[in-house]
Amino acid sequence: MTRIHVRTLAAVLSVALAASLAAPRTAPAQGGPIKIGLLAPLTGAAAALGKDMLNGTELYLDGIGSQVSGRKIELIVEDTEGNTATALTKARKLVEQDQVHVLTGGLLASTGYALHPLAEAQRIPTTYPVMSSDDLTQRKPAKWVVRTGWNSSQSMHVFGDWVAKTLKYRKIVTIGLDYAFGWESVGGFQRTFEESGGQIIQKIWTPLNTNDFAPFVTQIKREADAVFAVFFGRAALQFVKQYETAGLKGRVPLLGNGTTTDESVLPQMGDEALGIMTALHYSAALDNPANQKFARAFEAKAGKIPSYYAETCYTNARWIVEAVKAVGGRVEDREALLTALRRVELKDFPRGPVGIDRWGNPVQNIYIR
Repeated sequence: MTRIHVRTLAAVLSVALAASLAAPRTAPAQGGPIKIGLLAPLTGAAAALGKDMLNGTELYLDGIGSQVSGRKIELIVEDTEGNTATALTKARKLVEQDQVHVLTGGLLASTGYALHPLAEAQRIPTTYPVMSSDDLTQRKPAKWVVRTGWNSSQSMHVFGDWVAKTLKYRKIVTIGLDYAFGWESVGGFQRTFEESGGQIIQKIWTPLNTNDFAPFVTQIKREADAVFAVFFGRAALQFVKQYETAGLKGRVPLLGNGTTTDESVLPQMGDEALGIMTALHYSAALDNPANQKFARAFEAKAGKIPSYYAETCYTNARWIVEAVKAVGGRVEDREALLTALRRVELKDFPRGPVGIDRWGNPVQNIYIR
């Protein structure tokens, strides 16, 4: 496994966004519980990922007795069903009815773009542990959104450069999900891969809910040195299996965004996963004390090894708590809490040391495996 330290990277793609906004909320009275609103897909195709998000969050909060700075922490969870419109409806409910102090969670990068205007209009401190929408910490930096996870192109900038310089590949075909996460991941990889002498000779896009990848796999140009794939969850399982079935495994090397072989899907894969190389900011195999402790605790709670979705939400929960400590529990001062969220910097997260840059994006290690 190769470890590379990442600094802030330039923008790759622009994405237009629009969302209806609600009126600013009234701040809840001081002294009651600190309310954290978590958005997660607990039903639908991405339910397994949402459960990892919830388990990771609960694991950290349970470990501190769900209290900080003399105040209890109340976690209010809403099921997004993996749908952007539903996520927006649930977010408004958390902010306006439940009057949460911090809004967090969400899965899809496209949801991240849609949720951002609501966070800005409501002036609600918001953290994105999973939603990786590039522009919110690049060309259109968001004041009220702090990213505690990553952006879509971050690890791919590193990976594209590494693939060109270390693996010496020159011609690559990309295939990925036809929405923000896929576009931005491919864009990041393409930028540094081509800057380092490579060439993307073909791009193939698949609809978000694709089950049969055969029509897309058969389009792959045979002169490619390798294929770079961007999938997650059920789509990753199906694509990797169908790539092997098509006879490409062992003939055309498969590379990918780390979600393609994340621990959320890797245990369900067989030999078809052997030889795939990916990059991400977390792996359950990381050999450091913080990760070993986290992995043992998560497996005891959930009965499975932790995925990146679990780690990033565990880390996100701690991130929020560290910020609350910094303001002495006075979460009603939203500007102060936001400032504290942007100043969190710790060296003992399970994924390794993490800080944050002036755009609100993590500075962290990227792991190639």
